[in-house]
Amino acid sequence: MSENSRIGQDSAYHITLKPDDKSVRLNLGEVWQYRDLVGLLTKRTFTVTYQQTVLGPLWIVINPILSSLIYMFVFGHIAAVGTAGVPQILFYFVSSAVWEIFAFSLTRNSQTFITNAYLFSKVYFPRICVPISNMIVSLLKFLIQLLIVAVLLVTFVVRGDVSPMWALYPLLPLLFLQLAVFGMSVGVLISSVTTKYRDLLSVVNVLVNLWMYGSAVVYPISSIPDGVLKIFVKINPVSEIMELIRKILLGKGEFDLFYYLVGLAVTILLFFFSIIIFNRVERTFADTV
Repeated sequence: MSENSRIGQDSAYHITLKPDDKSVRLNLGEVWQYRDLVGLLTKRTFTVTYQQTVLGPLWIVINPILSSLIYMFVFGHIAAVGTAGVPQILFYFVSSAVWEIFAFSLTRNSQTFITNAYLFSKVYFPRICVPISNMIVSLLKFLIQLLIVAVLLVTFVVRGDVSPMWALYPLLPLLFLQLAVFGMSVGVLISSVTTKYRDLLSVVNVLVNLWMYGSAVVYPISSIPDGVLKIFVKINPVSEIMELIRKILLGKGEFDLFYYLVGLAVTILLFFFSIIIFNRVERTFADTV
């Protein structure tokens, strides 16, 4: 065998990893090649989240139930905030479950580099696989919560209290995915910044709580008087998604297509921007984390 043939065969069994000097990278195609790893990471995240807890995955259902009861007492009875004619328990449970898609995806991904620093420094794989797996977990949790939503919905539909928009139900998976992607994008940006500025981690939970009150979670948009405050709430991409989901699921809601399309555009742009920043930060994060 000639020397050139031997070298050619040897190179076919080796992959050389070298720095990429391109300033803009997405590498989404590479994620598909590592889809089995995404599945393993999703299983790991789901398992670790409820590891060493007494009730385990039951917290997926317990949390929105407790939140709904608190919202009913504070906002429904004390503050007397209306729910647009929707029974309070159904309104607040749906809102809490949908909000959790965004909140979990954001908070979990906001610490991606810090919590996975050891793993990232030991083995190569597309780092964006971790945020994607966290986003998938948020959707899986919501699918479990949908069982309770279905029970409540059937009960109140039979009683004639709500009239869902059945024809638009096929749009719901896309809306859930949009909310999860938006949460992941914000979380990825925060994670990229916190590799140098850890202070931001201290305010993430506060930020999420404030964001909730500005996202029409515990109140319908129709309850806000026309003015600057209402425009501010509607500009928030989460608000119009939340309102549209409730309108489809429950048949009640004040939906504005213009503000929804603005939110959709923001979500798409933020998704690509966050991945670009994430991929740039991953090159040097080991020096700062």
